[in-house]
Amino acid sequence: MATVSEWVSGLRPRTLPNSIVPVAVGTALALALDGFVWWKALLALVVSMALQVGVNFANDYSDGVKGTDTEERTGPTRLTASGLAEPRQVLAAALGSFAFAGAVGLVLVATSSWWLLLVGALAIAAAWYYTGGRAPYGYRGLGEVSVFVFFGLVAVVGTVFVQLGSAPWQAWVASVPVGLLSCSVLVINNLRDIPTDRETGKVTLAVRLGETGTRRLFAGAVVASYAVALVLTPVFWWTPLVLLSAPLAVPPLRRVLGGQAGRDLVLGLGETGRLQMAFGVLLSAALVLG
Repeated sequence: MATVSEWVSGLRPRTLPNSIVPVAVGTALALALDGFVWWKALLALVVSMALQVGVNFANDYSDGVKGTDTEERTGPTRLTASGLAEPRQVLAAALGSFAFAGAVGLVLVATSSWWLLLVGALAIAAAWYYTGGRAPYGYRGLGEVSVFVFFGLVAVVGTVFVQLGSAPWQAWVASVPVGLLSCSVLVINNLRDIPTDRETGKVTLAVRLGETGTRRLFAGAVVASYAVALVLTPVFWWTPLVLLSAPLAVPPLRRVLGGQAGRDLVLGLGETGRLQMAFGVLLSAALVLG
């Protein structure tokens, strides 16, 4: 029987910035454009976090029952693979999270636009089929694309839309650096898992690119996030505030480009999450001030 702390570790809290940052940035932009609706922002955050927790438990379940997760892997607790929890319990946690996200999302759909129902359904499907089903796309090197789309474009633009009633170009631009940093979290995670993923036949983008290519991809995603964010400077003059988070990018970049592996990259994953949060806070502040 898994303990509470093991369940908390199993939901992978270090990945939660992926769900918090896009909602914060989208809400800040809605506020800057005089469209802020606090309760819709709160519901959007709940939906985003529930989806993140759901996909984490779904990955734990699917990788566990497929045998692509092993006890030798470094990183967060694997509830299914380690035998700490029954597969059906982890599956129930995943489906419960998705159901909760869907129920809360229906309130936003009913008060915004019914076509968002399709977006929500696609988000849940993407979360499940990342490692679930007979042909999971995460095993084909498409995980980063999905993260960029759903925790970047969809999350930021969707948060703006439910509050403002439209999706201005600023929302699309702001969603790009958010999506890139979300991708960087997955990239460093998959970089750590290259050896075991190769052994189990899990062909992630990191496995396809190899260690050198994956390390370059991580650095490129981090640097590009700053470059794209600065595109907003002519409209939001405080955007260069994001550069204050640059020192937080140094430790994970040094780990990745310096060739570190295994447990050292677990620390890098946490450092990347802190960078993501700091970047998101500063970008949100810049949008409001601008």
